[in-house]
Amino acid sequence: MPVPTTKRGLLLVNLGTPDAPESGPVRRYLREFLNDPRVIDVHPVGRWFLLNLFILPFRPAKSAEAYRKVWMKEGSPLLVYSRALESAVRERLGGDYEVELAMRYGNPSLPDAIARLKAKGVSEFTVLPLYPHEAASSSASSLARTYEVLAEGWDVPNVRAVPAFWDDAGFLDAFAAVARPVIDDMRADHVLFSFHGLPERHMRKSDPTGQHCLSSAGCCDAITDANRHCYRAQCFATARMLAQRLGLPEGGSTVSFQSRLGRTPWVKPYTDLVLPELAAKGVKRLAVMCPAFVADCLETLEEIGLRAKEQFVEAGGESLTLVPSLNAHPEWVDAVVRLVRASDGPSATARAGSRSSPARPEPGAPLEPAGER
Repeated sequence: MPVPTTKRGLLLVNLGTPDAPESGPVRRYLREFLNDPRVIDVHPVGRWFLLNLFILPFRPAKSAEAYRKVWMKEGSPLLVYSRALESAVRERLGGDYEVELAMRYGNPSLPDAIARLKAKGVSEFTVLPLYPHEAASSSASSLARTYEVLAEGWDVPNVRAVPAFWDDAGFLDAFAAVARPVIDDMRADHVLFSFHGLPERHMRKSDPTGQHCLSSAGCCDAITDANRHCYRAQCFATARMLAQRLGLPEGGSTVSFQSRLGRTPWVKPYTDLVLPELAAKGVKRLAVMCPAFVADCLETLEEIGLRAKEQFVEAGGESLTLVPSLNAHPEWVDAVVRLVRASDGPSATARAGSRSSPARPEPGAPLEPAGER
């Protein structure tokens, strides 16, 4: 008897965006997003009070105003650029996969995207969370929700998850290719790697020893058994490898973390405090890269491209230039295709050829010398 054909599906998952830059849609988005216990990891009662008494009554209007400053005629920048990536990856895969984009929060929703793939006869799923670094509030939440939706059916399909790609050669090369001409054209005298921030307690929860993460100034200088799943350590490693690819001199780059919320300690140093410090040190032309994002969004275009730029100039700098994210850059599309094919096993890895990423270092082995923080 003939063997049934296996049809494969690729689910590209990003975080999410409101449907419109108005208070109502933003409030709906924030309610879904911030009600996730992996995002605000406090007691449910405390989360309810925080959300309904302090955040939702005030933040939607302010966030909607920020969204309006960067909203595109086609819609939210994150959705527009993610759709462009979806289309390019679909074309490059050449029919080997059915491809759908989904957002963890908002639209296109994960349940709807999975339903579309199932309607096309997909029986094997590959899930690629579009976050370079591991975090409970992004990659883990997206995978957990994907598994939950897939498990709702009577027959649960095979699922492969593409791991975080913070050290993937294709990802790093693509970001360097995007950044190099911008840095050269503006004659930047310093590069700031600004990553999205997270509460410090999230780092400690990822440390199985309970003794390494945030216990010393050099805790992120190398990837070890203790911090191999630590978001902050992975960010510093990405920054070191990008600085090396870009040929930045020693002391020519700094790492910081943006977008903190609330009064609890978030991972440091904070971007909004680093900017005036750099200006005071004589940095005049600052290039800012945001390697935690593979698509430009509110956090890159408005928070860095507008607000951080204004802050840096007011502090005495001459110019701040946001390096665009990867969006649908051809090298990034190639990297995504290689990541997907490599996830299928040895035969797929062989098809990817010499352009596939090198193996990750053994735990405890330093990646590259740590640059300036």
